[in-house]
Amino acid sequence: MAKQYRIAVAGATTTAGKEIITVLEERGFPAAELVPLATPGSLGSTVEYRDEEIPVQSIKNTSFHGVDIAFFASTEKISQEYAGGAAKQGCMVVDTTPCFRMDEDIPLIVPEVNAHRISEHKGIIASPSPAAVQAALVLAPIHRAAIVRRVVLSTYQAVSDMGDKALDELTEQIADLFNFRETQSALFPHQMAFNVIPQIGAFLDNAYTSEEMRIAQETRKVLEDSAIRISATTVLVPMYYCHSQSMNIETEKKLLPENARKILKRSPGIKVEDNPSEGIYPLPVYTTGKDECFVGRIREDLSTENGIALWSVLDNVRKGTAINAVQIAEHLISMRR
Repeated sequence: MAKQYRIAVAGATTTAGKEIITVLEERGFPAAELVPLATPGSLGSTVEYRDEEIPVQSIKNTSFHGVDIAFFASTEKISQEYAGGAAKQGCMVVDTTPCFRMDEDIPLIVPEVNAHRISEHKGIIASPSPAAVQAALVLAPIHRAAIVRRVVLSTYQAVSDMGDKALDELTEQIADLFNFRETQSALFPHQMAFNVIPQIGAFLDNAYTSEEMRIAQETRKVLEDSAIRISATTVLVPMYYCHSQSMNIETEKKLLPENARKILKRSPGIKVEDNPSEGIYPLPVYTTGKDECFVGRIREDLSTENGIALWSVLDNVRKGTAINAVQIAEHLISMRR
């Protein structure tokens, strides 16, 4: 009989945590027991797993005794406080927060791209931001074929990366506008409904935001090439789920659009939808709930000699966070067999 694992989800009531639990069940992950953990404010709630309502427990240092794998899907502060201790207790940590992503001693993993790095872990593996997962999935096969030198990237990001409260605030703003009421913004820097906001994260001294720099740094780390020049602009859009990206990619070798299309079609984690004359290209409304990164509008970048332009869409909560984290855990258990 295959080994069964005791699994914990820290942040089990968050948007990402709930999706991780859903994905664990859908993919038939060999979990003997699920331990949902959260901060005291979520006590009294339950999570559904395999037709069972499981009470949420308060996270503490002793929560990880006897746990084989723990997914951290809460805040960076919670990961900072508990992940290291969990790893010292022999629990394998898969962290989806920014806490460890740029730590040189901790692998940053997109399994379709750099699964070979998983074996280098010392008890903690980091999962990139959804936008970096999306960028790495698209860039990796092109980089292998033609060597990516420069990327200009614009992201149009859904509010669900900010959690359930952001989803609720967007809904409330839409309702307020339809009822001729003034909107209230507690989480967003400006009105989000029927608007776009060219700021995700704090502005830094170089006039980029923390999210823009994070995407560049994380993508380079996953691709294992610090020489790739990446300039990102991140925009928050009034979508519940799915990040969209516009990418201009300059390569060392000439790569024709038809060749890029063939390369991407056979790449894991990618689904090409590219027939613009028939109105076929990736759209968030059709990508929500899907397991792949969808790519289309693949064409020559007319502004440079060796360039490809394209458009991609990815469900940030499902593929960008939950599936990526669970795939990491699947690789871990396959290594133990």
